[in-house]
Amino acid sequence: MSDITLEQAQAAVAAARAKAEELGVRMDIAVVDAGANLKVFARMDGAWLGSIDIAMKKARTARFFDMNTGEIGKLSQPGGDLFNIEHSNGGLITFPGGVPIQNANGEILGAIGVSGSTVEDDHVVAQAGAAAVA
Repeated sequence: MSDITLEQAQAAVAAARAKAEELGVRMDIAVVDAGANLKVFARMDGAWLGSIDIAMKKARTARFFDMNTGEIGKLSQPGGDLFNIEHSNGGLITFPGGVPIQNANGEILGAIGVSGSTVEDDHVVAQAGAAAVA
């Protein structure tokens, strides 16, 4: 199993932060390794305190299931196959802002979770972070 390096995780956070600054939003940004353990975390000045936990849970959720958290959210709606999945694994986040991080060979190295704005902004910022590693 491949794992994200500290340098890669820091690059993901830097790219996510740059995208957040471009959008004019303040974010909490978490990167987890292949085992879903926190590797790097950054809280931009003025970012919401409540988004710290959300960013970390988005990253873990994306790694646990190797898919964007927004996709899991679509499957976890009432009547869906994964309804109530957010109550598993000590709490998951099933709305956009969590993205798996892959290397150039498509191997999952970890994931990034971002919180602090709209879910659309969160997703765009997370994608920017993940893209910095590939």
